[in-house]
Amino acid sequence: MSSAGAYCGACKKEDIVLSLNETAGGQSGAAPKDVTSEELLAVILSSLEDDKAEDIEQIDLRGKTSIGDYMVVCSGRSSRQVSAISEKLVDKLKQDLGRLSRIEGKATGDWVLIDTGDIIVHVFRPEVREFYQMEKMWQDGISPDKPQG
Repeated sequence: MSSAGAYCGACKKEDIVLSLNETAGGQSGAAPKDVTSEELLAVILSSLEDDKAEDIEQIDLRGKTSIGDYMVVCSGRSSRQVSAISEKLVDKLKQDLGRLSRIEGKATGDWVLIDTGDIIVHVFRPEVREFYQMEKMWQDGISPDKPQG
């Protein structure tokens, strides 16, 4: 099984492979806008707040890892809300910035990962978030990319 399968044992096969969100016909509809990581972060945080995401935390990854500049972790109250928050964020980024994002886990709604390129967004149900404690790992200065010694 791929390493992506290790993140979610209950995920369906189509969830394991990150897929691009595209409109019918494969066109994004708008030319991608050139925005900084900080501008992209502001759009993401605004969308999450508008959709009533809870306990939103942003983590600066610059200098810690090459996977992105920021990580955002938040919660939804239910699987349905987690999926809705995630879908609306991906749609907003596509409509407002012409940015296609990769999304994984939306079908189950326990933990959705959205890769926007510069920013990784994790939307969890509260119980799943508590179990994985993703933000604690990164905020404590531990990076999975760097060996501990």
